[in-house]
Amino acid sequence: MTRSGSTSGAVRVAFAFWITLVGTTVPTPLYPLYEMEFGFSSLTVTVVYALYALGVVVGLLVFGRLSDQIGRRPVILIALLLSVAADAVFLFAVDLAMIIVGRVLAGLSAALIIGAATAALAELIDSRHPKRAATVSIFANLGGLAAGTLLSGVVSDVAPDPLRLPWLIVLVLAVIAIIALRGVPETVRERSAVTLRVQRLHVPAAIRGDFVRSAITAGAGFAALGVLTSVTGLFLGMVLHERSHTLAALVVFVAFIAAAFGQLLTRVLSSRAALAYACLGLVAGAGLLAYSMWMALLATLIISAALIGVASGVAVGDGIATITMRTEPQHRAEAVSTFFAILFAMLGVPAVGVGLLIQTIGLRPAAELFSAVVAVLALVVLLSLLRGGRTRPAN
Repeated sequence: MTRSGSTSGAVRVAFAFWITLVGTTVPTPLYPLYEMEFGFSSLTVTVVYALYALGVVVGLLVFGRLSDQIGRRPVILIALLLSVAADAVFLFAVDLAMIIVGRVLAGLSAALIIGAATAALAELIDSRHPKRAATVSIFANLGGLAAGTLLSGVVSDVAPDPLRLPWLIVLVLAVIAIIALRGVPETVRERSAVTLRVQRLHVPAAIRGDFVRSAITAGAGFAALGVLTSVTGLFLGMVLHERSHTLAALVVFVAFIAAAFGQLLTRVLSSRAALAYACLGLVAGAGLLAYSMWMALLATLIISAALIGVASGVAVGDGIATITMRTEPQHRAEAVSTFFAILFAMLGVPAVGVGLLIQTIGLRPAAELFSAVVAVLALVVLLSLLRGGRTRPAN
């Protein structure tokens, strides 16, 4: 394999990774339009979002080892085909059932691409620069999540047919990614039979305390990101009477870009300090989120999204570092899958809870109560750290 071939392959894989994740967040600023188009409630919006997270969790647990068995490129291709199918379902959606199908397909595509593309990039990018592969993976992943919201927000504000055109653009780009995949060299040399079974959730005893603390902190951050993603459009429309889809997209864009920055921060923060900073960031971000809802302020909402994003990214990076540094190789995949299964479960389930609260006490009180729960979870972990519970040595 030539160096230029590896570089070209890495670029193509990164593009496939990016466009697949773009498709998962295109609906975010469009949810208020879907509400009006199909006549469903804010609770339905959060349920639809939770179904996406469920699709990711199921995909991670069932197909997490698939790229080791049949190769990286076939799995990336399957993920792209699922992404194209999801885009097409949304493009031609005429009712809520099609929206649900599209979100589940998007969740499965994300689950498949995350593992396969991350591994492929690590194998295609020069091994002398391991951090480069990690950086490319972070920005393909979180950059895609951020770009999807911004793309659909801007297009739906300036172009006709806002519920169709964003999906057409993403679908065309995904098809281009499929065509470009032909030039990607396969990095898995030894194949094995496909064995599809639910992967066992496992946390090695040696890291259990640190794992739980990282998972709670990152999970609280993911929960906050999930609620921001699912209700920001509702807040802007119902409370601020702001109809700009670009503004709704901007809040989520800031959160995901900040999460990418947070993961990069773990390279310069000591391991003992990283989770403490993440907890403090979540407390501050949750407090600002509650204040934004109470006072109906857009500026502080954006700042809270940035703080929550950075804190979530730091916590995720810290959790992955804990697993990779202190887990035996034969248990590493199980621990990583368990970690992300927890995160995506906490991404979706609280969104439904907030949706139920919105129905009973209203949007702003529901968001304020949820913010308090996030802050309490972060404070519990912080108190545990202050009592000397952290065992992973400093970098």
